[in-house]
Amino acid sequence: MRQCHYTLTPAAVRAHTQSLLQKHLRLADHGPKCTAGILWAVLLYAACRISSLAAACRTLLGAPSDSAVHDALVATLPATAELQRRVNRALQGDLPRCLRRRRQPLAIDLHLVPYHGTHLHDANEVYRSQAKSGTSHFHAYATCYVIRKGLRFTVALTAVRRGEPLPDVIRRLLAQAAKAAVRPRYLLLDRGFCSVAVIRYLHAARRPFLMPLTLRGRKPEHPKGVSGSRVFGTYKRSGWARYTLTDPKGRKATVAVCVKCRNLRGERGKKGRQALVYAYGGGLRPGSYQWVKETYRSRFAIETTYRQLGQARIRTSTRDPLLRLLYVAVALILRNVWVWLHWQVLAERRGGHRRVDTDRLTFRAMLLWLQHWAEQCLGVRDGVQAKYSMYE
Repeated sequence: MRQCHYTLTPAAVRAHTQSLLQKHLRLADHGPKCTAGILWAVLLYAACRISSLAAACRTLLGAPSDSAVHDALVATLPATAELQRRVNRALQGDLPRCLRRRRQPLAIDLHLVPYHGTHLHDANEVYRSQAKSGTSHFHAYATCYVIRKGLRFTVALTAVRRGEPLPDVIRRLLAQAAKAAVRPRYLLLDRGFCSVAVIRYLHAARRPFLMPLTLRGRKPEHPKGVSGSRVFGTYKRSGWARYTLTDPKGRKATVAVCVKCRNLRGERGKKGRQALVYAYGGGLRPGSYQWVKETYRSRFAIETTYRQLGQARIRTSTRDPLLRLLYVAVALILRNVWVWLHWQVLAERRGGHRRVDTDRLTFRAMLLWLQHWAEQCLGVRDGVQAKYSMYE
């Protein structure tokens, strides 16, 4: 085994992270107490502690007030469109060259952050969806994610407005990924993208895709029998088929269907047969039922990305969608830095291949390093003023 000759230190991680963020997001100094370095220290501390800016400013001894930090961010951040361009350049700043040499499987999904307030400028800022966390109002973000072992980078991020067509969201994400020369081999989409508009766009753009087919129609227990796409859910053997979807406007889209049947074998207390129904097209030609199942199963790695996003997203009650976009972007950029460190620095290289072991440096451990740097930079309040002594 090759001996280690380099030690990855918290100082090196901090320097690389701050350099990447400042290079692409370009925060400007806003007075002597709110320099770009201090703003990044406060932002990273709040992200690592999963707290608000106000809590971070109260804890850090040398930090300005939370209102000063808020005003500095509002004054220095560009408009939403420009901020999204800068964020995407930051997400793509550390992409290895091997992702650009050949087409990659890409996963696209929506991430909904629950919101309990009202809009700031425009009612379409707030996205509406099924109720979660006690609300049906959200700030929505779509991400594009590379499905490749050891190289699972988020390569594009965009905010999604209420009523925005999903084909436009997909087109915008793929355009951002193309700027980094990341081309899709095929797209793995969530069930929410299974619509006539999305399928027609993917066919027209010749984008191979795979997604679950939404089951609609009469259920098996209905007196008239099962109908619509629910027929595929009654299959007892795996098979191939075709199905035509129709939207309320009468537009139609035809997809190929793969039904993969499997025995539950007491999984989660269930028994019997389960039919997994997938829709695909755009030139995708799967070789087997198992390939379809395992390929789509790899899409769930993007859910891990959202879980890690939650471990580094600054908490806020602000109504400003610009600041909310910044907080989500910082969390995703930190996760990309973590992936890059494992690929570039911590991976074991053997015969042209790299073996990545994420246990060598967990995401939480890297965030703890950045938190300690912010504490060393600005100091920490260790005491709380009190009127009475503990010993009175």
